[in-house]
Amino acid sequence: MFTSEKGVVEEWLSEFKTLPETSLPNYATNLKDKRSLVSSLYKVIQEPQSELLEPVCHQLFEFYRSGEEQLLRFTLQFLPELIWCYLAVSASRNVHSSGCIEALLLGVYNLEIVDKQGHSKVLSFTIPSLSKPSVYHEPSSIGSMALTESALSQHGLSKVVYSGPHPQREMLTAQNRFEVLTFLLLCYNAALTYMPSVSLQSLCQICSRICVCGYPRQHVRKYKGVSSRVPVSSGFMVQMLTGIYFAFYNGEWDLAQKALDDIIYRAQLELYPEPLLVANAIKASLPHGAMKSSKEGTRCIQVEITPTSSRISRNAVTSMSIRGHRWKRHAIILSYHLQF
Repeated sequence: MFTSEKGVVEEWLSEFKTLPETSLPNYATNLKDKRSLVSSLYKVIQEPQSELLEPVCHQLFEFYRSGEEQLLRFTLQFLPELIWCYLAVSASRNVHSSGCIEALLLGVYNLEIVDKQGHSKVLSFTIPSLSKPSVYHEPSSIGSMALTESALSQHGLSKVVYSGPHPQREMLTAQNRFEVLTFLLLCYNAALTYMPSVSLQSLCQICSRICVCGYPRQHVRKYKGVSSRVPVSSGFMVQMLTGIYFAFYNGEWDLAQKALDDIIYRAQLELYPEPLLVANAIKASLPHGAMKSSKEGTRCIQVEITPTSSRISRNAVTSMSIRGHRWKRHAIILSYHLQF
């Protein structure tokens, strides 16, 4: 780390300590434009033996619990790199050098699992029904008029997925490590639209490293440093895929493609069905050529809208089919009476 970069970090550490509360919103707004500071902080995090790592982690935690949204997002952008550094140190069994990073990750986790009143949060997500329009599809043009037996049996039924309440943790162990890290990645993915390009690049790179370290593909990728295998859970890999899917359409096509291939490689080795299902679905939905998406401006995931169908299903019960059924029945009865 160069002396100039070290000076930038030290100035940032001292500046926040003397900052009055009234100046906090302006400070938070201007912070995201300091690219030299962000790159210097990445270098500090990547050096576990740096004497600046502990004060940097402490200040990032102060940002997170300040309640200022911009400061919270500033800390979140370093989350993938922090997770990688923690896992890399844990894989090398040198846990003492990751104490401040572990404390920061635990602090963010314990803040996120409770609301402002201190009560445990329960996150819920309602799986959308195919009979109702969404950003992913449009229902049939006949809409509610198509009353099939299947539609009637599913009417009013909706599946809700719950996450939580999550227990507070005082330390990371082999048993709870990926429960905490998976939840942290979930929080990061919830703020993906606010993450800068450097954070998306970091996410793709650490996903590749986590998946191939200790395996033959590490030599193909030419990753140096950690040579031990890094354990991963199925849920953690699914959260990685969520961020990578976003990176595909927001200027990081090449890195995201490499990360996706490495996740599929690792999921096949681990025989994890959920990551394989999600990863192959993402791969099948990608266009043939690289997306030319700007790294600045509106961030979104592009989807292809299913064209509406003008053809009425054979099983659909409509006013026309009811009328036809009534006339057909009347003709059968009349024919029966004429015979006798």
